Amino acid sequence: MNAIDESALASHCSQIRAGDRRALARAITLIESTRSDHRRQAEALIEALLPDSGKSLRIGISGPPGVGKSTFIEAFGQYAIERGRRLAVLAVDPSSRLSGGSILGDKTRMEALSRAEAAFIRPSPAGLTLGGVARRTREALLVCEAAGFDLILVETVGVGQSETAVAEMVDLFLLLLLPGAGDDLQGIKRGIMELADLIVVNKADGDFMAAAERSAADVANALGLMQPRHAGWRPEVLRCSALKNQGIDAIWARTQAFAAALSQSGAFDAQRREQAKAWLWHELSDSLLEALKADPHVAAKLGSLEAKVGAGKMAPGTAARELLAGFLAR
Repeated sequence: MNAIDESALASHCSQIRAGDRRALARAITLIESTRSDHRRQAEALIEALLPDSGKSLRIGISGPPGVGKSTFIEAFGQYAIERGRRLAVLAVDPSSRLSGGSILGDKTRMEALSRAEAAFIRPSPAGLTLGGVARRTREALLVCEAAGFDLILVETVGVGQSETAVAEMVDLFLLLLLPGAGDDLQGIKRGIMELADLIVVNKADGDFMAAAERSAADVANALGLMQPRHAGWRPEVLRCSALKNQGIDAIWARTQAFAAALSQSGAFDAQRREQAKAWLWHELSDSLLEALKADPHVAAKLGSLEAKVGAGKMAPGTAARELLAGFLAR
């Protein structure tokens, strides 16, 4: 096992705390690596930076494909920067199930924001992780906070139905919808609606204005039938045109009101604590699965058990218990 270079670790942490973008980018690359030595280095880095994290407002942004997430983030991010905020955007791109590749084109879609001195944009591949985020988005978020970014936006992949994992790592979950959201609601599960703290109908301009108004009213009616996620906050529905920079000020005001309301009630810190516990269980689950796959005895039996399951001669649950029992026995 390679020892951690304490001097290099201290230097890297100092560079990150000073806001060095290259050091921050290197840290996220290290965090996303699957090499075992890199994982140990990444864990040491996160542990060292943990006291410097936690001082931002974390906002998750989700919505169906074509809703304009990147355009919205650019408009919202520039508005925040004009008010003295330092912004980090963690954009998760979908990965091919066949090749594993991702386009990672978010920086090209946020051209003006990517040039801003007070903004940092990092696209990451989703890989095989479900829930609209990358496996190491949580760690990347903490490192961005340690680098002094006080507003973190997490843009999900945009599949529309399974993007609930982001709610477990952010303070405010913002759901974007298109005008004519009645159709969108058919394709968005109730779960993601119940998780939303703020819903925004984007592209509310020109010929779409009337449709946006109807959609906002329909969604507001639907929300009235759902239990709010936080006792001190009832989700709201707003309209905007990110392309024309209309309505961004109202959305900004409500995000600040959300943070103030939850901070005052104590729900803000309580949610952070629960999210940290959930993160622990995610890590435990992933680590156990990796150890199981790496076990040579499991590997030796896996082929024959897979063949039996594939041929219908053994139930998957029985095969799984047999593998797990052998693994735990050692």
